[in-house]
Amino acid sequence: MRKLKFIGFIIFFIAIANTSLAQNFTQTIRGRVLDKTSQQPLPGANVIVVGSSPLVGVITDFDGYYELKNVAIGRITLSFSFLGYLAQTLSNQELTTGKELILDIELEEMVIKTEEIVVRASKNKMQVNNTMTTLSARTFTIEESRKFAGARNDVSRMATNYAGVNAGDDAVNDIVIRGNSPLGLLWRLEGIEIPNPNHFGNIGGTGGPVSMLNNNVLRNSDFFTGAFPAEYGNAMSGAFDLKMRNGNYSKHEFLGQVGFNGFELGAEGPISRKNRSSYLINVRYSTLGFMKDIGVNFGVTAVPNYQDLSFKFNFPTAKAGTFSVFGLGGLNNIEFLRSEMTQEELEEDGMYGYELMDIDSRNGTGIIGFSHTYHLGENTFVKTVLAATHIRNNNDVDSVTPRLIDPNSHEHVTLPLHRQIYKENKMSASIAFNTKISAKHSIRYGAIVDYIYFNSVDSSYFAQYDSFYKGLDHDGGTTMSKASCNGNSDRQIN
Repeated sequence: MRKLKFIGFIIFFIAIANTSLAQNFTQTIRGRVLDKTSQQPLPGANVIVVGSSPLVGVITDFDGYYELKNVAIGRITLSFSFLGYLAQTLSNQELTTGKELILDIELEEMVIKTEEIVVRASKNKMQVNNTMTTLSARTFTIEESRKFAGARNDVSRMATNYAGVNAGDDAVNDIVIRGNSPLGLLWRLEGIEIPNPNHFGNIGGTGGPVSMLNNNVLRNSDFFTGAFPAEYGNAMSGAFDLKMRNGNYSKHEFLGQVGFNGFELGAEGPISRKNRSSYLINVRYSTLGFMKDIGVNFGVTAVPNYQDLSFKFNFPTAKAGTFSVFGLGGLNNIEFLRSEMTQEELEEDGMYGYELMDIDSRNGTGIIGFSHTYHLGENTFVKTVLAATHIRNNNDVDSVTPRLIDPNSHEHVTLPLHRQIYKENKMSASIAFNTKISAKHSIRYGAIVDYIYFNSVDSSYFAQYDSFYKGLDHDGGTTMSKASCNGNSDRQIN
């Protein structure tokens, strides 16, 4: 009897396995197709899964939205085309069962010479989202930050694969563009200049060991290596112009993953399916920090601990335009505690240098913004952004002197040595008008105003006075304003 039950169990297991293998897993692709210059929807645009048999495709609705259902999972190539516009092809897009693929595409109107029309299938990586750019720029897809060697899902490390861009150090994602200092790099998010979006970054730096920018919430963006349009007036070597994608406006989805960059949880979905409003939230906690919290001993005191949060809420309306609220924040700290090491460990350890010091470094970054996009007509729209940013850097250094009582003991004397505090708060307002004059000509003009308030204290401890002496103690504010006007008349001609 037992033998019959065992045979029956084996047959049942094989049947279930065959049923699972026979399933054809599919997923949904959705998004919106817009005119790149005017941001008007393109109804009737074609969206096709290249190489599918039978052909899988759909056309966009009156508002430019599309939805491809039951697409086989795997690496796919999508083609977006519309009469009178340059076609765009996205290759090697990863489609999985766990999450719908959201792709918002901007197509550029092409100028046609009536004497001759030549149609070629090509992929122009130098065609950027910012139509005012003429050279030294390229667009990048979020898929590239996952595929490039050594990118680690980091757009800065990905950029080192481009011509003229080198890494300053393998330990951090600082980049050197055409020999310029990494300090000359500008970061922008949703049209607003932001502070260094990296964990453990130095004061005034533009890089760090771990990026706060989670590529699960970003969409295709631009990277500039020189010859910037006028709106990037505060950059000297290069600029990242990043954009956050909108959440899924049709279905609630949840994400959980563990990797080199940390433990990650994400959620997105519709707030109102009727209005296609959506939310997108993603949180991350450092892998090593989590393992230390649960009692894993790495044998060193300097374990990096960090966490970050990214979010975007999008509210399209029929007549009042599109409203968005976005944000990015991160906290990090690391401690080099020589006072917790034995004398023998102090003599053998050389990982962090030979200074007998306790170092406690704590940093924080916060960004929150509000944007509004409103169409003044078929060919003109205005985008207004209000944002607030905050950065904080704290570094405490104490000297460590061993008591030399027992080589295996932790008996040390610690004395204050150095304290460094830097805080910066910034309020930013931006307004930009975009007008499409014709298929070949467009103009963008606007202004950005920043009010910056900062506080910096740098002090050293004097034992004879038992007090700190402030070598630097300064706080104040300043205002920076920029106006720009860009014109473009060199559109691609086919």
